[in-house]
Amino acid sequence: MNIGPIILPERPLILAPMEDVTDAPYRMLCKRFGVDLMFSEFVASEAVIRKIDKTLQKMEIHPLEHPYGIQLYGKEISSMVESAKVAEQYEPDLIDINFGCPVKKIAMKGAGAGMLRDVPNLLKMTAAVVKATNLPVTVKTRLGWDEDSKIIVELAEQLQDCGIAALTIHGRTRAQMYLGHADWTLIGEVKNNPRMHIPIIGNGDIDSPQKAKQAFDKYGVDAVMIGRAAIGRPWLFKEIRHYLDTGELLPPVLVKDQVELVKEHLEMATAGRTEVRAVRSMRRFFSVYFKGLPDFRDTRVKLLQAESFEEVDRLLDHIVQKWGHLPAYSSTESEAK
Repeated sequence: MNIGPIILPERPLILAPMEDVTDAPYRMLCKRFGVDLMFSEFVASEAVIRKIDKTLQKMEIHPLEHPYGIQLYGKEISSMVESAKVAEQYEPDLIDINFGCPVKKIAMKGAGAGMLRDVPNLLKMTAAVVKATNLPVTVKTRLGWDEDSKIIVELAEQLQDCGIAALTIHGRTRAQMYLGHADWTLIGEVKNNPRMHIPIIGNGDIDSPQKAKQAFDKYGVDAVMIGRAAIGRPWLFKEIRHYLDTGELLPPVLVKDQVELVKEHLEMATAGRTEVRAVRSMRRFFSVYFKGLPDFRDTRVKLLQAESFEEVDRLLDHIVQKWGHLPAYSSTESEAK
């Protein structure tokens, strides 16, 4: 599969951009487990123009992260055009436009999935960004605003006409947020539309090797993007790749091995941060790492309250002693349930 000049392997696995999750340390961890394409956390175009340091830092790229895209969102065409030009200076491999974020503070202000309520403006913005940069431009969006406006089949053709190089579709409407089940039938309809010739990337509910294989085999997508299922489970990409290549499931990751991974993650998270900030940045992961362990609630609470490396290390050693022999929560278990 190619996105413009970017050559990806057959059946690529893509890490979805997630605010406050896919920061540089977690991206690098997922890369180690076989991610083929990654994105920045999503970047506000207005903040880029105002040169907000925290926002500009989101666009910084480590050489090992390529191929890599910077994802932008905003409601003003001029801001999106200018921010795309700034993003280009950070030397990503592509620019991605977010027309899919359902969060109220973004969508209700007309950005993200809010653009689905103003398709003419959405298309003007897309064409303007494509024209403003020499990089491939991709789009991530949803089926539509709500159940009564699932416009993705027609919208996909219109976006293709704007010159985008690939399209990612999350199989829910904005109204669904992340509830219910993703509708892959419409994703498949877009992919199998004979008028479509750009890569179609499917997103939504891919939390196991079996579901990833079904996305490729049943719906014909060119790639799958994985988001929430990968939080705290970076090895999911390795599990999926192995299953796609061999048809066999890998043995489950043991908790003792998971602890070593958490320690490595914490060490990576310390770069450029104080000890307290590094530990706090891990809390979103501590809430999902070790998911499913019996009688784990008290230990999880202590992890979420920890403020130092010493506290975290002591708790991790306790986890190994008590649960280290057990299998970590895995995509295989998720599928079995």
